[in-house]
Amino acid sequence: MSISKRSSLKVMKFFKALGPGLVTGASDDDPSGIATYSQAGARFGLATLWAALFTFPLMAAIQEMCARIGIMTSVGLTTTLKKHYSKPLLYLMMVLSVPAIILNIGADIAGMGAVANLMFPSVSPMIFSVAFTFLLMALIIYLPYYKLVAILKYLCLSLLLYIAVPFLTHPNWLQVIKNTFVPNIQFNKDFVEIIVAILGTTISPYLFFWQVTMEAEGIKSFRKLLLARKKKLKGEEDAATTKIKEKQIISLLIKKMQVDVNFGMLFSNVVMFFIILATGSALFTHGITQIDTVEQAAKALQPVAGKASYLFFTIGVIGTGLLAIPVLSGSLSYIVSETFGWKGNLDKKFFQAKSFYIIIIISLLLGLLINYWGLSPIKALLYTAILYGLTSPFLIAVILHIANNKKIMRENTNSKLSNILGFVTLIVMTAAAIALIYLQF
Repeated sequence: MSISKRSSLKVMKFFKALGPGLVTGASDDDPSGIATYSQAGARFGLATLWAALFTFPLMAAIQEMCARIGIMTSVGLTTTLKKHYSKPLLYLMMVLSVPAIILNIGADIAGMGAVANLMFPSVSPMIFSVAFTFLLMALIIYLPYYKLVAILKYLCLSLLLYIAVPFLTHPNWLQVIKNTFVPNIQFNKDFVEIIVAILGTTISPYLFFWQVTMEAEGIKSFRKLLLARKKKLKGEEDAATTKIKEKQIISLLIKKMQVDVNFGMLFSNVVMFFIILATGSALFTHGITQIDTVEQAAKALQPVAGKASYLFFTIGVIGTGLLAIPVLSGSLSYIVSETFGWKGNLDKKFFQAKSFYIIIIISLLLGLLINYWGLSPIKALLYTAILYGLTSPFLIAVILHIANNKKIMRENTNSKLSNILGFVTLIVMTAAAIALIYLQF
């Protein structure tokens, strides 16, 4: 076997081993996220590049805690909240999270429809939005979970298009390095607003729920295999031996999960970095500083950076929308179903978990209807950011508490580094929430 073939096989093996961490990280760069990063690049050039470096360890720390909670509890975050916290807090979290996720879905559907219309102007953006909504509905309902995850993983590759775009815009690489490692902070309303928007887009509550649930689903499958193996051995292993082996396997699963989560968050932030770089070097330098939507960013790129960058940008928006919306609607359904004790998950068929899938259908249809109600994607994003800003600090505080609770996490509580990064994230997100609310009034 040749060296190149061996290398490609290793890459494929590594990619197949990645799971919820990669999907979670990639889904964070959804069309609404791309709109935020495009605004940052267009309005401030390369001045916000350092934010990608700053948010990476914070995102990775919180998502790793969420994943570890899922592995150790085998249930979703909502169920853990239900067991260990008061009901008013649980209902408050749901009331703030559900509208935010629906608004996010609506903004993403609108973004996908708008960029598809740029590629095929004879077809209305609304027709594309309806088509994407029903395509996603069919995929989520009819595909088994493992096939859906396989599709989501390969849709992550669409994000690689954004890494290619800056090489077509010819940035000043010395300036790029300087703005990446030396924070350029401007003390004015517009700059603070865009930094708060970046934080809200990258550290989003729906990702916490998705990460915990996906790891919990994975550990449930593992426990079923372990039980089947025990039955096969007909009790030849005693309970103590089984427990030791289970501990060892959980330890290995946590290590594998950490690689997955860190890679997923790194991938997410690299994409964010390159979107800011592409729009900062192509649009800002040509005096195009007012970008409100993804289609405006794509349209503006064509005359200054060429057709290739424009196509990469638009195809990437559609790919990320197809990736992110199942994560958003799935997270929402897990939140509502677990809050009210309704059974169901993505592993079940529709007739086995009707209430679970009906919530997904309703969330997609409400997201689509936002386009008919006349609520602009920009306003939808603003309201989403405010609601996420209100829920993030509370949820981060709860996640920190759970991750340090020995009754729940046993020997897998937070390390000192996890706690430091977690508390920094809590302080930063609380400050961002206060700043966001202050800036609105």
